Amino acid sequence: MEKVPGEMEIERRERSEELSEAERKAVQATWARLYANCEDVGVAILVRFFVNFPSAKQYFRQFKHMEEPLEMERSPQLRKHACRVMGALNTVVENLHDPEKVSSVLSLVGKAHALKHKVEPVYFKILSGVILEVIAEEFANDFPPETQRAWAKLRGLIYSHVTAAYKEVGWVQQIPNATTPPATLPSSGP
Repeated sequence: MEKVPGEMEIERRERSEELSEAERKAVQATWARLYANCEDVGVAILVRFFVNFPSAKQYFRQFKHMEEPLEMERSPQLRKHACRVMGALNTVVENLHDPEKVSSVLSLVGKAHALKHKVEPVYFKILSGVILEVIAEEFANDFPPETQRAWAKLRGLIYSHVTAAYKEVGWVQQIPNATTPPATLPSSGP
């Protein structure tokens, strides 16, 4: 059974810290290898996301009724969205040295998802957890604890900027807390 935590529950546990130079380099080195296979990795991330958290599909009319992972993998619309997600992440990772650029990109993403798509911000937290799972699997033999911590820190930074954009546009949580099941999220690492 899928469990999606309430937005406020996640925010209380979340903290945003800037990455050190060493952490930025670790994230960028890992990302460069991952991004070399951008479309396939992006599709793997989204398929896992939708299989493990099927309620997220409600925001995608083009593939919200797809149940089978293979059907999702073959979907041109899902593949296109995977490339957009990976492209946005690439812009963030490439610009980690420029906090204003990172903030600007994530603000645009957050506002679009709040205003146009009406996506609950908690799904950004969940998706970023899935991304970390895929990275950990892809680099199982080359993903040391310090790199894992750097990625976990980036995850918090992304979520912090996205939720700030939601707050800026006056987002009101769409899922009532009373009906939101308890949290079960992918681990953010050590």
